[in-house]
Amino acid sequence: MDEPAEVRISRGQQLTEAVREDLELFGVVELEERVQTLRTEIVRVEAQLERKRAGRAAADALFGTRSA
Repeated sequence: MDEPAEVRISRGQQLTEAVREDLELFGVVELEERVQTLRTEIVRVEAQLERKRAGRAAADALFGTRSA
């Protein structure tokens, strides 16, 4: 018997699913934990964004500004 193909989760799919969750099902402590997790994730994303911007600025300085 064939095994089912592995289901791949696309980038951002988990975040999309989390945003659609019914928050009424969560208790106060769970909601507080969720807020803290989201704040931590925002900091992580902002740090990655800054690294990418710095890398782009370095490349632009080396190779010239890219036309947009």
